[in-house]
Amino acid sequence: MNVQAMLLFSVAAAALTVPLHAQTVAVASGAIVPAPTPDSALAKLFADSDADYLRRNPTEALARGDLSHADTLGDLFSNAATEANYRAAIHDLEALRKIDRAALTPTDQIAYDVFKWQRTIDMRGASPELRALQDVRPIDHFLGIQTWYPDLASGQGNAPFKTVKDYEDNIARHHAFAQQIDVAISRFREGVASGVVQPKLTVERTIEQLDLMLKDGPEKSPFALPLAHFPHSISAAEQARLKPATMAAIKEDVFPAYRKLRTYLHDDYLPHARSGPGLVYMKGGKALYAYDIEQNTTLPLTADAVHQTGLNEVARITKAMEIIKNKVGFKGNLHAFFEYMRTAKRFQPQSAQWLHDTYVSIGARIEKRIPEQFALIPKTPLEIRPDPPYREKTSAGGEYDQGTPDGSRPGVFYYNTYDLPVRYTYGMETLFLHEAIPGHHFQISLAQENTALPNFMRFGGNTAFAEGWALYSESLWHELGMETDPYQRFGGLNDEMLRAMRLVVDTGIHAKGWSREQAIDYMLSHSSMSKTDVVAEVERYIAWPAQALAYKTGQMTIQRLKDKARAALGAKFDPRKFHAQVLNTGALPLAVLEEKIDAWIKDGGQ
Repeated sequence: MNVQAMLLFSVAAAALTVPLHAQTVAVASGAIVPAPTPDSALAKLFADSDADYLRRNPTEALARGDLSHADTLGDLFSNAATEANYRAAIHDLEALRKIDRAALTPTDQIAYDVFKWQRTIDMRGASPELRALQDVRPIDHFLGIQTWYPDLASGQGNAPFKTVKDYEDNIARHHAFAQQIDVAISRFREGVASGVVQPKLTVERTIEQLDLMLKDGPEKSPFALPLAHFPHSISAAEQARLKPATMAAIKEDVFPAYRKLRTYLHDDYLPHARSGPGLVYMKGGKALYAYDIEQNTTLPLTADAVHQTGLNEVARITKAMEIIKNKVGFKGNLHAFFEYMRTAKRFQPQSAQWLHDTYVSIGARIEKRIPEQFALIPKTPLEIRPDPPYREKTSAGGEYDQGTPDGSRPGVFYYNTYDLPVRYTYGMETLFLHEAIPGHHFQISLAQENTALPNFMRFGGNTAFAEGWALYSESLWHELGMETDPYQRFGGLNDEMLRAMRLVVDTGIHAKGWSREQAIDYMLSHSSMSKTDVVAEVERYIAWPAQALAYKTGQMTIQRLKDKARAALGAKFDPRKFHAQVLNTGALPLAVLEEKIDAWIKDGGQ
């Protein structure tokens, strides 16, 4: 789907420019050059910090299309790597304090505040106290290197396979992968010694993933995919050289590393893993969870407050579901209606191809209505693809993978066909609104395409804004012509219920000691979600504490600000301008977003 529009980001243009009235100084040669101003000093700090970040994280550079260090994965797991992150954050904050915020342009004041929040939370997360609780648990089943490295090496991810050097870089990364697995195992051993370990469930799921990858062998693995279709620009002679060299790296580096990790986790680590799934059962877990909540929501919330908000939202959405149940004439209570929605064949996809075609149709319908709500539309194209088989079992129902700013790689909406009957058709419209248009695809693409923003705002961000925006996008179903069928509206409520239940269940697991089974039972009793999806969700929360809290927190903030703006501006309120204000400066911490919208309201919503 190609959605073209001019990107008008004039409000951010000051971020990387030097004002014309800047003072000048003479240099020895007699030439006159601009003296540093607060705005130019800030721009230099941003640029230096970003360049340093990319040197430490070459796979992040790859995601932006920067191939300058494409032959390495960087230092992913060592204590030295996290110490470097800690020192970098301290350095950046010290440099920021030397810049007079009051002397900055309004846009640069926003950038200053975002950078200050981000580097402060980075510094806390990389502090020695929290490193001791995180670094020694380097891999889990949701974010571990075994989940994302196959994508990177498959030719379907961020790494290009267009030139001989691209293939040689891939071979070098395979060597680096094996080295990083060795470091990860050593960190796991440190955790066993210190008593800071993963839950058994997470370890078991990781072992299952490793077994799945090892089962079919190197030739049928994602790592061999780039060898099936060489670009025409690579000669036959080079292909004859690169193919055996790549297969040798897969057989001698990648697969032995997978086997080594699998053996260690199963034979040595699993007996030491903790039985309780939540951080409340882990040494230092309470302090780490408090940090995780703030890092993910961008607000200093307590677990108890988040839990209560979730309970309140669950009660509200339950009432709305009752209305839908009665509207369609269902005879029975809400739990019976949930079971009907789970089991009725009318809500099961006809085939994987039907699922694809229907998502394409949904996208076309939404695209027609987009100009009514949005003045800023990304130029990055969107593709719709099924999840790759090697990850579909543990993936969510849908995911978004960002494209590149230059449009050379599209954004991708992935839908899941695993256990096809439970990919309920009544959830398709709201899923597309969230993951694709106008959800993640709009928010991420518009930020990346805005070259007037500093890179940390173009490519960085926070979960509360990104996921809050995507969940807020679901609420635009009426304006965008979706969910006209009451069952599709129920699907929207069911997805919103998921995000409300997350507030209850995540805090239940990590702060209140809930078991996996208790969390699963709660979610099944309050929604029509399949057990397959519920189990995947709960096991995700166990592996990734507090991330799931960000969705509802961000969505409720954006909706509250919209309601505030509409009430203050009255007839002057234009949703297109409101959405532009929310999206045109990247993913902001929620408190910074509120300050920005308050200023926009004060200026009359222009």
